[in-house]
Amino acid sequence: MGKQNRTAISPTRSEDYPLWYQQVIKAADLAEVSPVRGCMVIKPWGWAIWENMQQVLDGMFKETGHVNAYFPLFIPMSFLEKEAEHVDGFAKECAVVTHHRLEPGPDGGLVPAGPLEEPLIVRPTSETIIGAMYAKWVQSYRDLPIKINQWANVVRWEMRTRMFLRTAEFLWQEGHTCHATEEEALEETRLMLDVYADFAENVMAMPVIKGEKTEDERFPGAVSTLTIEAMMQDRKALQAGTSHFLGQNFSRAQEIVFQDQEGQQQFAWTTSWGVSTRLVGALIMTHSDDDGLVLPPRLAPKQIVILPIIKGDDTRQSVLDFCQALKEDLESQYYADGTVRVMIDDRDMRGGEKKWYHVKRGVPLRVEVGPRDIENNQVFVGRRDTGESQSQDRDDFVAGIAGTLEAFQQGLFDRALKLRVDNTREIHSLQDFEEYFSEENEEQGGFASCHFVEGDQQVLDIIAKYKVTIRCMPLEDNERAGTCIFTGKPSSRRAIFGRAY
Repeated sequence: MGKQNRTAISPTRSEDYPLWYQQVIKAADLAEVSPVRGCMVIKPWGWAIWENMQQVLDGMFKETGHVNAYFPLFIPMSFLEKEAEHVDGFAKECAVVTHHRLEPGPDGGLVPAGPLEEPLIVRPTSETIIGAMYAKWVQSYRDLPIKINQWANVVRWEMRTRMFLRTAEFLWQEGHTCHATEEEALEETRLMLDVYADFAENVMAMPVIKGEKTEDERFPGAVSTLTIEAMMQDRKALQAGTSHFLGQNFSRAQEIVFQDQEGQQQFAWTTSWGVSTRLVGALIMTHSDDDGLVLPPRLAPKQIVILPIIKGDDTRQSVLDFCQALKEDLESQYYADGTVRVMIDDRDMRGGEKKWYHVKRGVPLRVEVGPRDIENNQVFVGRRDTGESQSQDRDDFVAGIAGTLEAFQQGLFDRALKLRVDNTREIHSLQDFEEYFSEENEEQGGFASCHFVEGDQQVLDIIAKYKVTIRCMPLEDNERAGTCIFTGKPSSRRAIFGRAY
């Protein structure tokens, strides 16, 4: 397929962004819809991206003193009922198991047999079941802190689903920690937000805003929720990770009680934090283009694909041998805490078809090698980010590969940051706000930074008309007095407003 006004993905981002997103997933062979409504099958290339995310994040969690464990998929209904806000927040999304065993039915087929004594909830999140265990494990201040993470699946009965972004079952990690003091728990909440931001920016090459959710957007049962918010290429916001300070709400509900150093009984202070396979969706929408997936080198399953150009049987072996030696030399180089990841694609198919296969899958660098390249000790290198391609000295290419990959990684971040900066406005009047998010505005708004009054219904009513939500109150450089643009009341903080996934 040529590049003359044609793209590998149809429709393009500007023509139909939601459908473009689905087509990128299909073209890159990341996932597909499953026979189970609202669920997806993650295919090997998509799984390899998630696996790389897991590996990096898991190392970051362990460096900050956390350990992994596993807790049950099923949660007794009575556990959820103990924390009122929590059950209200998740009730509509819960999948419920009411029976056990199947038996032949009177008309053939199978029917459920015995009802359960107590219905079981398929975990939407694990605060309650983990809290019940912490209540058993904690007696003294010496038992604290507990800092556990689990990698798991969860189920939230979503009716309108979109692969990776919102599915009925999805994969995630959920950290749950338990502390002797409020100060320790607050430090943990902020630490994990910083870990997520570090991962998003330095591994995903996705710039984020660190902020606090308003009361209306808070995790059910939390005292405060911190978030990282990213801007996608259609200028919508995506919540990419959250860290919750739960105060003593869940420890009171679950009776997580310990004896402090003075011998007094105290309720523990708890936190929870998580990111999910939604990050794969974030990766797609932050970097990809009208030719398919674009992957930052730090997360690409393969950072380089070598494409042998074989003109005839008499040169086949020499080309393959050159490619194998090149692969081994590249794999001996180090980049981003590991060796460079390389594959040779020697399948018997047309060169153009093979090239576009890897373009659509987002492999950062393509290296073509033919007989003439071997004669000149050169390689022909194509970059997925800029579309540039050029011949390079083979040995210089190998020696400079770490720098090439890092420049690629940084370039993706810089491009995404520019998009956010160019599409963020400080807004000082309701009229400007309404114009920014109006249907008549072709750009349809991006992020708006506005003074507001938290919890004021008038604010919520106005922004709902424009399908806008309060994404967060930024944690940094946000203590400036002003006037709420919606109510005219005094305001001490700004918030980021935008449309969101």
